[in-house]
Amino acid sequence: MDNTYIPVQMKVENILIEDPAKTLRTFDLSFINSEDKERFKYMPGQFCEFSILGRGESPFGIASSPTEQDFLRFTVNRTGLVTNEIHYLQKGDEVGIRGPLGNWYPVEKFKGENVVIVGGGFAFTTLRSLLIYLLEHRKDYGEITVIYGARNPDLFIYKDEIAEWEKRDDLNLHLTIDKEVDGWNKMVGFVPTVVKELAPKAEKTWCVVCGPPIMIKYTLPVLVELKFPNDRIYTSLERKMKCGIGKCGRCNIGSKYVCIDGPVFSLEQLNTISEAF
Repeated sequence: MDNTYIPVQMKVENILIEDPAKTLRTFDLSFINSEDKERFKYMPGQFCEFSILGRGESPFGIASSPTEQDFLRFTVNRTGLVTNEIHYLQKGDEVGIRGPLGNWYPVEKFKGENVVIVGGGFAFTTLRSLLIYLLEHRKDYGEITVIYGARNPDLFIYKDEIAEWEKRDDLNLHLTIDKEVDGWNKMVGFVPTVVKELAPKAEKTWCVVCGPPIMIKYTLPVLVELKFPNDRIYTSLERKMKCGIGKCGRCNIGSKYVCIDGPVFSLEQLNTISEAF
């Protein structure tokens, strides 16, 4: 956008409650100004600052794909003051969006090769963006494998879309929950264990991981064990981001800032950063 300090006006078009506890809600927003819509160009993996006038703002990954041009989608977990205010929004309400911010998944590098997507819980937002993008450009990519885990079946987001993805014969979708639940007939086990069990092939394959920090911590070594090169493993980090433009200094990792140097990093990059500490 022309000025990353000034929010763009958006309108709430649709709200979907994702879980029985009503702590996860998905918001589809439309642009009020057509010129803003025309200027807003983004890629899977980027994020925005979602603001409510007089209440504050908070960063969220963009869950919609650039191929879905009529709306921007954000899934919000109610955890604090700003997210609580967002959950009170109704259809037709106006909000502000600053962005797009940060970098993105290197979809150009993925072309002609296989892609493994590993996600956990409600952090599947930017992975949804990536998956929809890959499926819309299906001929450009090889095998697409998705491994998606949640604590229990209620905590999967985008359940209607998951049901549609399961019907596709050009997508390998594996769902897993942490512990046995009556009526669940799919995989059971923590995501790192399931990744190791499924052992996706590393040859000519890229892997993208996004989820709770503990999931990422234990999944990355499994991928290395499966012979994925460090420069072919990507993850998206959320590290206390606030301003989104590298001014507040809250999200630094050594000399890097998650909001401007990320949030997408390769494992090779993360290893280099950690060695600099």
